[in-house]
Parts: sequence; structure tokens; C-alpha cells
Amino acid sequence: MSQHPHDRQPDDAHLPADATPQERQEAGDRLRERIYVTFTALAILMALNAHGEHLDSPTVLWTLIISVVGVLLAGLASDLVSHMIVHDTLPSARELRHMLAVASRALGVIAVPVIVLVLAYFGVMQARTAVIVAISALIASLAVIARIAVSRTGLSWWKQLIVLGGIVLLGVVVVFLEQLAH
Repeated sequence: MSQHPHDRQPDDAHLPADATPQERQEAGDRLRERIYVTFTALAILMALNAHGEHLDSPTVLWTLIISVVGVLLAGLASDLVSHMIVHDTLPSARELRHMLAVASRALGVIAVPVIVLVLAYFGVMQARTAVIVAISALIASLAVIARIAVSRTGLSWWKQLIVLGGIVLLGVVVVFLEQLAH
């Protein structure tokens, strides 16, 4: 039985070919926010790793969570203000639910970092090891997000590879600049 396009559960990794422009925009919004959160988390973990001779897993964990929640709330405020400027009105209930979904789904990006930092808190691994695993998971997350985005372009495989390489290069530059700043 075929579902009505608007009854589908949004799945950013498997957006159907018949997705509406609005569904595509909403998937793009969710992926964009995940990228912001991933770079924020990377910056925090890399800075703590670079400056911490004695990493304290509870401090790293709470710094990460508080910072990411702060970025998500800032993004939500930005979306609200942008919507009001563009549309001269408050968002509808559906638009507000989308804005909240964008913010809440982006929290999933820090699942692995939070889990390994909790493991470090309970002594299962060293804090520095947990931070390195968390950084690696975030870099892998960026690669997956970039691959999802590139696969939707409809470009030939070699053009997708070039675009993906460009995105990866941009990510490396961002990480380098974050390291340079700390």
C-alpha cells in the first residue's frame, strides 16, 4: 500500500525520489544543523584535548553537552527570527515542529561522544582515549553527512567524487582553523 508523501516519516539518509521540494528543504535543514553541531562538538573536543594535560571526563562531557545544547538553542532562535523576517508572522504549528525537529535530531550527532565519555567517567577507558574516539566518530559523521548530500545531487559518480573531495577538503580546512585557534 502506497503512503501519501506527507504521511512518510522523514528519513534524511533515504529521501524518496518523489519527495516534495518542502520535504527536500526540511531534510536539508536537518543535515545542515547536524553539520553545525558536528563542527561545534569537534572544536570543543579538539580544544580540550589540545589544552588538557589531565582530561577530566565529567568536565569534558558537560562542556560538550552544554555547548551543543547552546548551539542548538541559538540555531532555533535564528530560525525563529529568520522566519518572522521573511514571512512577517510567527511560524505555524507545523513549521515550529519542524524547527524543533531540526534542533532535536541534531543531538544525535553527539550520541557516540557522549557514550564514550560516560564510559570514561565509569573508568571503562581513559578520558583521552574517549576524546579521541569521540573526535573520530564526529569526523566519520561528517563524512556520512557529506556522502548523503552528494548522493542526492544526481551527478555522475566521478563528479560526486570530486564534490565529496571538495567537501572533505573544506572540512579539513575547518578542523585546521579550529586547531590553529587553540
